Amino acid sequence: MPLKEQIKQAQHDVETTLNQYFKQPLDTDETIKNATHYGVLNGGKRIRPFLVYATGKMLGANKQDLDILAAAIECIHSYSLVHDDLPAMDDDDLRRGRPTCHIMYSEAQAILAGDALQTLAFELIANHQFKVPAQQQLKMIAVLAKASGIEGMVGGQALDIAATDKVISLSELERMHNLKTGALLNCAIALGAMCSINTNERTLQQLRIFGNAIGLAFQVQDDILDVEGDTYTLGKPQGSDIAANKATYPAILGLDGAKEKAQSLLNQALNALAEIDADTRELENLAKYIVERDY
Repeated sequence: MPLKEQIKQAQHDVETTLNQYFKQPLDTDETIKNATHYGVLNGGKRIRPFLVYATGKMLGANKQDLDILAAAIECIHSYSLVHDDLPAMDDDDLRRGRPTCHIMYSEAQAILAGDALQTLAFELIANHQFKVPAQQQLKMIAVLAKASGIEGMVGGQALDIAATDKVISLSELERMHNLKTGALLNCAIALGAMCSINTNERTLQQLRIFGNAIGLAFQVQDDILDVEGDTYTLGKPQGSDIAANKATYPAILGLDGAKEKAQSLLNQALNALAEIDADTRELENLAKYIVERDY
């Protein structure tokens, strides 16, 4: 199956799981339920759920377990986007071509929707009967919590805010994005692997190298697209990072240097996968897609 069809299948599967939750009778306010649902079903490509599915499938994990983990990590990612779009953060009116959550439902509802999505991620994992031992389930929760928090995505976002209107080094930019973007991408890979009883430490190490490389490559390419893309294809205002005076790879390395950096990271990712004794084609294709995408 071509990669774009595999990504669409992952989108379908994770959205089915999420919709099943929101179709339940929930003892809550209808507006916050709708705002939370809107925040998570926002038309994204679902790269993180795809990584959960592709890694787990490669290692023989149970599909129902992967559905839950894919939904959980998408809840975390979506909550971060809802909060990032707020006036106190990036102050964006558009997300993937649609009004952002606070534009649709108010700032207060968007803050609450983000909070609800964050806690829902852990509720989903805690309440599911996994095929792996309960101790492994606890590790999944711990891994997701760290990747989401002060030593992960939240910490990276804080570094991003601190770097605005400042000149920072390449190593500082990479540290920021290893936390802000890379931590959650790496977590998606780790969760997929932790669903399998066939995972060994060597495989996990190579997957960490792969995840670190594609996490940075993803952000480098995002920065390139902010320069070369357009508002319609990006689903957000083109040049928004430049307008906000944010530190980016093209700003530090130049556009050609940023493209060379993305290619180097792709090579690192592919070399890591070559060391894994399994069918890694889906992950290989995704790594190429991240660097070569032109949407």
